Amino acid sequence: MSTDPAIPAARASHPLSLKLVLIVPYVILVIALAVAVGTLSYSAGSRAVYTVSEHLLLETVGRIAQAVDRHIIGSGAVLESAFPDGMPAPTAIESEFHDLRTRFWIATSLHIDPNNYVYYGNEAGQGLGLYRHSLQDAELRMKLKSDEHRAIYRFSGIDGPLQFERRETKLFDPRTRPWYQDGKRVTGHTWTSVYIDFGTRELVATRARRVLAASGAFEGVVATDVSLRALNDFVGRLEVSPNGIAFIIEQDGNLIASSASPNMASLPDGGSARLKAADSDHTLLRAAYRLVQDRLGAPEATALPRVMTFSDEAGQEIHVAFDRIRDTAGIDWITVVAMPTSDFMAGVTENVTRTVMLAAVAVALAIVIGLRILGWVAGDLRRISEAVRRVGAGDFDVPVGVDRSDEIGQLARSFEAMQTQLRTDKLTGLANREAFLQQLNKRIDLARKDRRNARLAVLFIDLNRFKAINDTYGHDAGDLALQEVAERLRINVRGGDLVARYAGDEFVILLDQVASREAVVHIRRQIEEVLCQPLQVITPEGQEGVGTGGAIGQAIFPEDGDNANDLLKAADRAMYEHKFAGRKSSLTGS
Repeated sequence: MSTDPAIPAARASHPLSLKLVLIVPYVILVIALAVAVGTLSYSAGSRAVYTVSEHLLLETVGRIAQAVDRHIIGSGAVLESAFPDGMPAPTAIESEFHDLRTRFWIATSLHIDPNNYVYYGNEAGQGLGLYRHSLQDAELRMKLKSDEHRAIYRFSGIDGPLQFERRETKLFDPRTRPWYQDGKRVTGHTWTSVYIDFGTRELVATRARRVLAASGAFEGVVATDVSLRALNDFVGRLEVSPNGIAFIIEQDGNLIASSASPNMASLPDGGSARLKAADSDHTLLRAAYRLVQDRLGAPEATALPRVMTFSDEAGQEIHVAFDRIRDTAGIDWITVVAMPTSDFMAGVTENVTRTVMLAAVAVALAIVIGLRILGWVAGDLRRISEAVRRVGAGDFDVPVGVDRSDEIGQLARSFEAMQTQLRTDKLTGLANREAFLQQLNKRIDLARKDRRNARLAVLFIDLNRFKAINDTYGHDAGDLALQEVAERLRINVRGGDLVARYAGDEFVILLDQVASREAVVHIRRQIEEVLCQPLQVITPEGQEGVGTGGAIGQAIFPEDGDNANDLLKAADRAMYEHKFAGRKSSLTGS
């Protein structure tokens, strides 16, 4: 029997290692798993980051709109106070000088920031303006003849004596100014186009309204300025992203405010001129402007605000959000926020690249460490995902429980910051209504399980004179008053108690582990005394402090209610009984 010696020799020269058979597929599996994890992480991360970036863009656009609204909201009331609708204009400023000066002082008191300047010009070329430097100090800018230069007077108080300061070197004729010409042309309120101010050389928007004589003929224009410097500073301070920008433009493309470039151009003669977005030296600003300009002409342009994605000249992907700001007097501005995708995808890309490279270079190490890291990461992601799910179900107080310093840790901290915002009243920094109800329900559940510490109480507080403060001193003062009341309540409760702003000028307090009804009454009276103290934020100089006080109702668990809704209703009823009892007492003199 013959054999072929070549066959076993060939088999012997290529031995198949069992170890290799087991390791190679496993290594390939680990690499494939690493690649898969990297791909999935990149995909999930990019989707999440895209969503977050979209919300960030929309939120930033909204913040800009709020800033604009804060600058222009009071201008209409200022004009009506200076020249009430229907009041005829005097034929000469000097004939009603004292009345004009008084009304202008009152008008500039409504919204001293930013509407601290009211002025009037007439067909005779006369002009009168009142500029408030502070609550007490002001200057009067006046010219009674068309060919004379304006005189500047300083004074303090509504009827303080005028002290001549200087006379302007440049001739100011109100009839030639844009605000006068626009006010003369339009029958109602109107905004001028943004222009460079005659004196400050800064961008200004002016709201103007024509004033008629007793005969019904046009006599002059009353106006108030809104300086856009503060708005430009606000936009400039916005932190969109490392390379992100924000800007505001008019319909003609002129820049109003920008975080990326100046809003005015310097001329060779030393003067200044408006700068168009299309002429900006910032590449991203020009590209974002072109996109917005094209989209505003599309049929779907009414569905604003919008977020869009495009590629710039260098092929870089850019996300842009834009909105339109309009009012009845003619403002039509566009707010734009743009940032490159690379700004917020860099962390995700670096993390995936690092994972794949480590898997390729150190497969053996990745087998041991990679699986542990995967489990660690997956566990944290599951915790974040579970927290997201529970927040979506309305539980804002769920802890994330992720303590890391990498991107996932940043995501967890960002999520926790979002939870804090959802639980917090933005004006006062206290817990909001939803957070209070959640905490009250949790505390009631604990009290039902542990009867030894079952007693808790709710105080319902309604401020007494808050509307009068708003009406007298303005909404800004009202906001400051709410903040001061909130701080007083916060520092005058125990460490385990919870203070929340319930709605408007209503506050609630959860008193934990109260000993008795008498203890609750004692705490309530302490808080009543605290609320009666004068408010520091609106104490006029030389006058007695303004106080608010409040009606407080109390309810104790479980005597007055065995659930959150019943407790709040009981405390609310008690509060109204307290309020009406106080009113009745003050009326009867008892």
